Amino acid sequence: MTSVEKQPVEFDVIVAGAGPVGLTLAIDLGRRGVRCLLMERQPSTGPWPKMDRSNARTMEFFRRMGIAERVRALGYPDDVPMDVFVITRLVDPPLAHLKYPSVGEYRKAIAECTDGSQPLEPYQLVSQNKLEPLLREVAEATPNVTVRYGLELLSFEQDADSVRVKARCLDGGEEVHTARYLVGSDGGASAVRKQLDIKLQGTGGIRSMRQVCFRSEELFDRIPIGKGRHYYVADELGSTLIVQGDRKEFTLHSGLPEGTDFREAILDVVGFPFEFEILNVTNWTLHLLVAERYREKRVCLAGDSAHLVIPTGGLGMNSGVGDALDLSWKLAGTIAGWGGEQLLASYEYERRLVGLKNRDSSGWAAAGQLEWRKWWRSEIRDDSARGAEVRATLGRAAQHHHARIYAMVGVELGYSYAGSPLIRSEPGSLPDWTVTTYTPHTTPGVRIPHMWLKDGRALQDVLGQNYTILDLRADSDVSDLQSEFASINAPLDVVRLDEPHVREVFGASLFLLRPDLHIVWRGSKPPVGVDARALCALATGNVSTFEVEHLRAMTPENAAKPFGAQPTALRRA
Repeated sequence: MTSVEKQPVEFDVIVAGAGPVGLTLAIDLGRRGVRCLLMERQPSTGPWPKMDRSNARTMEFFRRMGIAERVRALGYPDDVPMDVFVITRLVDPPLAHLKYPSVGEYRKAIAECTDGSQPLEPYQLVSQNKLEPLLREVAEATPNVTVRYGLELLSFEQDADSVRVKARCLDGGEEVHTARYLVGSDGGASAVRKQLDIKLQGTGGIRSMRQVCFRSEELFDRIPIGKGRHYYVADELGSTLIVQGDRKEFTLHSGLPEGTDFREAILDVVGFPFEFEILNVTNWTLHLLVAERYREKRVCLAGDSAHLVIPTGGLGMNSGVGDALDLSWKLAGTIAGWGGEQLLASYEYERRLVGLKNRDSSGWAAAGQLEWRKWWRSEIRDDSARGAEVRATLGRAAQHHHARIYAMVGVELGYSYAGSPLIRSEPGSLPDWTVTTYTPHTTPGVRIPHMWLKDGRALQDVLGQNYTILDLRADSDVSDLQSEFASINAPLDVVRLDEPHVREVFGASLFLLRPDLHIVWRGSKPPVGVDARALCALATGNVSTFEVEHLRAMTPENAAKPFGAQPTALRRA
């Protein structure tokens, strides 16, 4: 393909790659009225588990999509502990035991929380080979979405108006499809990224591993040391046994060499005979990489095509879902005509910043393993004084260092888009994203914290899929801002709630929220006149040089109270 031949544009967006990220993107695009072709080179959804955890932010997204409970039905039940063990074998006393609440226990903590420090939804263990079929079902039932498995992107070219994609069917036949935009969510070996010649930055090829997937109807019930989700094996191979969401499938990740008897390797880790069937053995490599660019003209990258992290910490698929739900409404607004140039341009700024933070956080979490694995010695299983000494030393190190892998709440909930061209940044509004702690606040750029309302509803549940003016006094005249959004046909909802406690906790009474519930602006008085015009232009990516300068000079009474250089911590009730 050397030049773009003009032909009718069939779709608004073509999404190449139907993993969880591409499926989520297609669903949200379709629901926003965007005509979308989702193409996947494989004949069906992936058969093997891969990821095993949808974090709290992803589950909040799934709740807004109306599928959270359907996702939970595919994974761990509410009452199963999420504990983690460091072991020599499943039959031996654990070297370290890290306790984590079940989904049911987490729900109880959320129900009792009144200060915004908890997410609306707990995490959920659910395997990718169970999640993908559900997302496929939803995508195929979504208006405006065409789903094609067995259709592989071969090449593409773009001009000022469209992208032309050449694809191959399973029978070898070729097709050409056109769209206004193309998104590559086609994985770590992304054909889209490679054709754009976008390089990956960071550290690649860190270590080669094998994943041995097996099925057993009896193993989970027979584990003698306690029920958990992950069992890290203290050996020289860096092995981990993962219980998948249905508790019937398991994956052993290990640096097993060529020629390994995989059945014997599994039996060695377990320590007792049991019935099981090996389903698949595959190789994979640890990387910490982020694409140097997420977009080139009419082509964007999302998910693993844009960032590759070590699974430790669970920031792979979850980061990709965040990409999808940042990109979808921006594509919709651009295609609808109300979004300015900065709307789509902001995608790379916002999500690449998150990608870099998550890459580094993943590496930091993985290093926690190294801190205790370095104490491994070959005598660790010996019934001797030396063996006991090795076990005790390694166990103490694991109990101290291993918890960082599961303490990623700061990057899951606390990330900020402050500095984005779509955010009315305040002085000192670039908060430091600590990895292991989440301090909720309402500085523009962050996700609005979860709060319970007086009538028992969740705040997120009363916020729609459009821009929202949230009026926590229920009496503000926001007509100027409404008029500005209406003048460019940008969708805007007004939600009026007289919620004194939420006002007190948030430290402001008026908010302009984006469709993804990130805060554009906060204040105590509604913007009027030129202030309203400038704020609308900012939020929709239609910012001119004048409007940038005007936003910087907005009067103090129309901005939130100054809180100094640090983000405002929410006050406990």
